[in-house]
Amino acid sequence: QVRLAESGGGWVQAGGSLRLSCAASGDIFSINTINTMGWYRQAPGEERELVATISRDGSPNYTDSVKGRFTISRDGAKNTVYLQMNSLRPDDTAVYYCRASSAFVAYWGQGTQVTVSS
Repeated sequence: QVRLAESGGGWVQAGGSLRLSCAASGDIFSINTINTMGWYRQAPGEERELVATISRDGSPNYTDSVKGRFTISRDGAKNTVYLQMNSLRPDDTAVYYCRASSAFVAYWGQGTQVTVSS
């Protein structure tokens, strides 16, 4: 079993920055099977959507709306994934969820609120 703990959410004015962190913990066997880690978000009344993912080899993938503003990174030694969010906009306001997946199972964090005011 793997547990994901997110941190770093909060309130920021438009144009500001936040950095989210997500640390995976649990049994070593399950952690070692994780291939992809990433961030999803869900705004009120909307479906959960992909923000960014990063593979085990460090290859990133971004949704178009965050390209050039957000950067995802991964520290394998710490089993942690980060999301640096710059030039934040009000439409980035959402609950951000960390996700880690292996070939057979996906794990989700509890979510962290990001609020961007205009």
